[in-house]
Amino acid sequence: MRRAAALLSLLLPSLAFAGAQRNEPIDPAVLATLSARIADQSPPYFNFKNPEDAHKWVYEMSDRLRKRIPDRKQRVELLKTVQYEATRASLDPQLVLGLIEVESGFRKYATSLAGARGYMQVMPFWTALLKRPRDNLYSLRLNLRYGCAILRYYLDLENGDYYRALGRYNGSLGQAEYPSAVRAAWQGRWRYAGATS
Repeated sequence: MRRAAALLSLLLPSLAFAGAQRNEPIDPAVLATLSARIADQSPPYFNFKNPEDAHKWVYEMSDRLRKRIPDRKQRVELLKTVQYEATRASLDPQLVLGLIEVESGFRKYATSLAGARGYMQVMPFWTALLKRPRDNLYSLRLNLRYGCAILRYYLDLENGDYYRALGRYNGSLGQAEYPSAVRAAWQGRWRYAGATS
């Protein structure tokens, strides 16, 4: 019995309890744009107008992440990728950090019961839809690239309505719990008064 409990405790931290995004029909032109965003494999870099702003942001965000990701190099790599992919998709990096906290608890290998994977809990159907079936959704860069592109797509689809876009992202459209949790994390724990780009 103890062995079973110990094994279960090892498995549970990798589970995430995200909703199931729905594979809805997408206009071919929009699909082509999404595919191009995913295919761009530019290396991530800090995209700040002022290097001093980058240093301040990384220092503060890294300090907030320390308990969740003890390794400094991993924290900085995650933050660099979040900031790069978020700004590339015209998203607030703080929103993306809040979403990651709610979706996966900052666990790279988190897997939901619905099958969503990685930091941003991307559903595997996206790789097939974008004709990239070999993409590894546990890869930091790919996961954040997919997640940010998908969230941008849903925000555009919902005319900038964060509540509805987040509901679509999580597969819980029309339910307040998920969008409210992301907003609370975004505007609470991940709020940042300085420049984020």
